[in-house]
Amino acid sequence: MDQQCFNEVLSFLVELLHMNFFPDLNQDSLQFMMKKGSCTSLLCALVVVLVVLAEARVTEAVTCNALELGPCLGAFTSSQAPSAACCNKLREQRPCLCGYIKNPSYSKYVNSPNARRVASTCGVPYPSC
Repeated sequence: MDQQCFNEVLSFLVELLHMNFFPDLNQDSLQFMMKKGSCTSLLCALVVVLVVLAEARVTEAVTCNALELGPCLGAFTSSQAPSAACCNKLREQRPCLCGYIKNPSYSKYVNSPNARRVASTCGVPYPSC
C-alpha cells in the first residue's frame, strides 16, 4: 500500500472513530498509536469499526412494539413450547426487551419464569437490565 492510500485510509478511519466513538481523536494521535503498526493492522482496525457500526445500525432499525411478541404469548403464559415464529420475533425484538421488562404493562409477561425459559429455548440471552 502506498503512502497516499495509507493516508486516505487513515483519514477515513479517524473520521469514523471521531464521529461515532472518540470526538477528541485526531489523525496525529491515531498515527502515533499506529506508529509501530503496519497497514494490515490499520485495515483490521477499519474492518472492526465498520462491523461495529453495521451492528449498531441494525440495532437502530428495530421498532420496539410489544405486540410483535404476540406469537410468544402462549409460551409466556404456560408451559407451551415456543414456536419458530415466537423465536424469530424474540430475536428481532431483543434490543427492546429491557424496555418491556421495565414497563409495568408488559413486565408480568416478559419477566416471568416462562419468558426466561422461552428465551433460553430460543437461544436468546435474557437481558440483565
